Amino acid sequence: MLTRELMSRLRRIEIKTSRLANREMAGAYRSVFKGHGMSFEEVRPYQQGDDVRVIDWNVSARTGDLFVKVFVEERELTVFLLLDMSLSADFGTRGRTRRDLVAEVAAVHAFSAIRNNDRVGLIIFTDRVEHFVPPKKGKTHVLRVIRDILEFKPGRTPTGASGIPAALGLLSKVTKKTSVAFLVSDFFVSQAEQEELRKTLSIASRRHDLVAFVTRDPADEVLPDTGLTTFRDLETGRYRLVDTHSAVVRSRFSRQAVADRARVESLLKRLSIDYAVLWTHKDYIPECNRLYLKRARRH
Repeated sequence: MLTRELMSRLRRIEIKTSRLANREMAGAYRSVFKGHGMSFEEVRPYQQGDDVRVIDWNVSARTGDLFVKVFVEERELTVFLLLDMSLSADFGTRGRTRRDLVAEVAAVHAFSAIRNNDRVGLIIFTDRVEHFVPPKKGKTHVLRVIRDILEFKPGRTPTGASGIPAALGLLSKVTKKTSVAFLVSDFFVSQAEQEELRKTLSIASRRHDLVAFVTRDPADEVLPDTGLTTFRDLETGRYRLVDTHSAVVRSRFSRQAVADRARVESLLKRLSIDYAVLWTHKDYIPECNRLYLKRARRH
């Protein structure tokens, strides 16, 4: 049952993201994510400049005038939202958690999809797949998807391992045709998981149109100077006492965090996967539009 608070959050996200989908991303989404073929729609009289290859010679012969065939894009796409909702999703230091960011990014792309008559499916994962919603069309379905995102709680305490391979594995099982897949995750992956991540991303990007959004909070890369501070790993639940007053400790933390993000970006680049880094304290729409503009120029 929806609580009053959850209904309020759902309504706020609906108003904000549907407006963004209609105004800020309307052209970007449609121009970048296209259908996979053309279908004949009608014939019309030839106009100067028309490609002679589309002249309908049969109709032209019967009427005595030149007619050309008109084709339309087979628009309908299947869009999947693959969302990382591990415990680190509840982390945020600037008024918005990663979960809030993930929900908004997912919602604006879902509204963009249904605006173009595309189907939307959902896969939520932690260290494993937690929730699956088959793709459908329509605003009612999208609101159900957003509600599921906001309501989601892990079935059990996650182990801390990455669930990206499991989510991409499910994607390959539930759809045999090429789909658009938005993978939204912090991509916090241990060294031991790097090779498995590379393999699964490589396979998925060859089968599907995969777009990655790497989520970050400022505190992921900048340790505040608060003296002796106890930190809790949201993934494992372990506690650790850290002397944040030490400039050496803070510098080492930042260097490692920046290097970890650079490693993720390098992997995505090597696999030719389009991606953007989205921050909890910044507007994500400009980053999405920059990504899609770059992609449109390339294609």
